[in-house]
Amino acid sequence: MDGLDFPRVGVLPSGQLDAITDVGDIRVGHCTLDEGNVHTGVTVVLPNDDPLMQKPLAASCIFNGFGKSVGLMQMAELGCLETPLALTNTFSVGAIATAQIRAAVSAHPEVGREWSTVNPLVLECNDGYLNDIQALAVTEKHYIEACASASREFMQGSVGAGRGMSCFHLKGGIGSASRIAECGGQAFTVGALVLSNFGKAEHCLLAGRPVGHLLQERLDRIGAEAAALAAAPEKGSIIMLLATDAPLDVLQLGRLARRAGNGLARTGSLFGHGSGDVAIAFSSSQHLPQLAESAVPLLHAPDGWMDRLFQAAAEATEQAIFKALFFAEPFVGRDGHRRPSIQEVLPEWRDIVRS
Repeated sequence: MDGLDFPRVGVLPSGQLDAITDVGDIRVGHCTLDEGNVHTGVTVVLPNDDPLMQKPLAASCIFNGFGKSVGLMQMAELGCLETPLALTNTFSVGAIATAQIRAAVSAHPEVGREWSTVNPLVLECNDGYLNDIQALAVTEKHYIEACASASREFMQGSVGAGRGMSCFHLKGGIGSASRIAECGGQAFTVGALVLSNFGKAEHCLLAGRPVGHLLQERLDRIGAEAAALAAAPEKGSIIMLLATDAPLDVLQLGRLARRAGNGLARTGSLFGHGSGDVAIAFSSSQHLPQLAESAVPLLHAPDGWMDRLFQAAAEATEQAIFKALFFAEPFVGRDGHRRPSIQEVLPEWRDIVRS
């Protein structure tokens, strides 16, 4: 990724890596499957070394519920994570949830016996246009490999769960960014990671510039397939993960998650009927211990901090989506289905952004 150029959005400064791993001890890992008609994978976000023992406070926002995720119901009820956050394709949710349960039982044999059961958390997008999703190729070992590869520095674009994803009829995938907000004389970071698989080309906004019609005209030249896709309803999705080191409680994290929608809307998304649009926000500084026998003191950040954190969430989400687009390369997948990259279709993007 070194040296790759992409449009920068917003006005807040980025963290050192301009990624979700600028927050706390977060690490990200991928396992990519790329053989024959199978183009898919797994991406994991590890909030800490053992989220079952130190459960980060978390909340979600479902902008459009056309999705098949696992674990959102209990997370909403209890307000915390218990496993890494896992991303994959729609038909692989069950396999990855099983892998998360096995990993928790292996690390802590008390799970489901002396302790309550563990809540796996798996989120998905449909990569069936470029990937043979019916092959059910993702297995437990791929989750293990993704976790084993997790680090602060990680690849973006067509990797891991993003391998077969599309965005605005272009190649999409994994993108990440961060923004730093000054609150009460302190600096807090909001990091975003997206699995970007949404949008119709005609709606695309690039750093606020309407480029949709130009994109669609150029896609039409590629062939009739692009024109047919333009007439079809949106069937994509996006998963948006937000992390912050600000000491937010569950209510405040829910409010932060909703601001991921601001960043998504700035790219031109309409949250279409067939799109599953989900955001999760969690704090790296607020945890619930598994074995607590007494009250756990939790902080509630001043509400006066929230506007700047909301801005950071919106900017980081929008930036992460663009990074998913710009890090992705032209791609030919299942049965010859093709997705060009935004750099291929819109090589003069720098002039557009500067205009």
